Amino acid sequence: MHTEVKPRKPRAGLGRDVQNKIGQQLRSMYDDVVNQGVPDRFTDLLRQLDERDDKEAT
Repeated sequence: MHTEVKPRKPRAGLGRDVQNKIGQQLRSMYDDVVNQGVPDRFTDLLRQLDERDDKEAT
């Protein structure tokens, strides 16, 4: 029995310079989001949940 070997297709990919640029832009965007902080409304909701959990635990 003879099996035919099919040639591999070249892998599509991004060059190292493109990957580095994407990485830099993603880090910059992430840093911006982190530096925005948590909105007051979320902080209030978390505080309310903590208080409710404390009441249920006692």
